[in-house]
Amino acid sequence: MARAAALSIDAVIQSTVQEVVARASRPIATAIAQMAAAELEKQLSVTNGPPHRYASHVARPRQRTEITKWVADRRARRVPTFVIEMTGGLDTKKKIVAKYGPGAAFEKGKQPPKPKA
Repeated sequence: MARAAALSIDAVIQSTVQEVVARASRPIATAIAQMAAAELEKQLSVTNGPPHRYASHVARPRQRTEITKWVADRRARRVPTFVIEMTGGLDTKKKIVAKYGPGAAFEKGKQPPKPKA
């Protein structure tokens, strides 16, 4: 008799669980489908716009301006052509600093600074 009672309890539990799963599965599936559709719409709207991850890395060309004054200091990068012409062909910052000293300022259209002693 204990065996028959155990089978009947198992059968009752199993049938109850099946009924609950059958009732709950349809609303769960509907909710999952709605959330998936909303996420898909969000992703599609993002990809149709401009690519944001590359927008910050776009190289912008520098404005071309004519250099009229150049100083041979630590920040100086390239030697402008007018300085090379004024110094008689010295084309590196090291050579110019060696001849004119650090901080020598060259202005376009003016006389070059005096060489250091």
